[in-house]
Amino acid sequence: MIHRSFAKISVAGFLLLSASGFTALVSAQTTSSQMDGLKLSNDQPIQIESDALEIREAEKKAFFTGNVKVVQGTTTLQAGSMTVLYRGEGTTVTQGNADIEKIDVMDKVFLQSETQQATADKGYFDMTKQVFVLEGERVVLSEGQNVFVGCKLTVQMNSGQAKLDSCGRRVQIQLDPKSQKSN
Repeated sequence: MIHRSFAKISVAGFLLLSASGFTALVSAQTTSSQMDGLKLSNDQPIQIESDALEIREAEKKAFFTGNVKVVQGTTTLQAGSMTVLYRGEGTTVTQGNADIEKIDVMDKVFLQSETQQATADKGYFDMTKQVFVLEGERVVLSEGQNVFVGCKLTVQMNSGQAKLDSCGRRVQIQLDPKSQKSN
C-alpha cells in the first residue's frame, strides 16, 4: 500500500479523447451524435495527480483520492476520486505495464478535450468494451455556445458514436447558429 500527499505517475496506454464538432439529432428523450474525435489512442503517456494513492496489488486496484487530475495529450479529466482496475500477472500500475480493465471516476467529474467539455457526478471507462459513460442528475456536454444536457452520456470510443439519455425527463439542447461552419 502506498500513500503520498501528491501522487504523480506516468502510465502509457490509458486513453486519448480529442474534440470534434457536434452533429446533433434532436428528440424529446434521447440525443445521438457522431463524435469522430472521441476515440481511443493507446500510444500517448498519461499523467495522474492526486492527494493520495493506494495500490492493492492483490486486488489489482489503484485508488486515487482527492483532487484527481489526469492529463493525456489535449485531454484533461478531473474528479474527486478515481479507481483503476487492471489485470494480468506481473503487471502493476506503478511500472506502467498494467492492462487496464476499467476506470471509475466519482465526485464532480470534469472532462475537457480541446473545444469540448463534459461534467457529471460520476462515470466509468470500460476499456474492454471501449465505452465510457458519464452519469448524474445533470450531465452537461458543451462545445462553445452549443450545450447538451441530460443524465447519461454514453460514448463508443472506437467509433466516436455518442448517446445522451434523459432518464425520464427531457434532453435539453441549445445550439448556436453562429457555430456552424460556412460552406
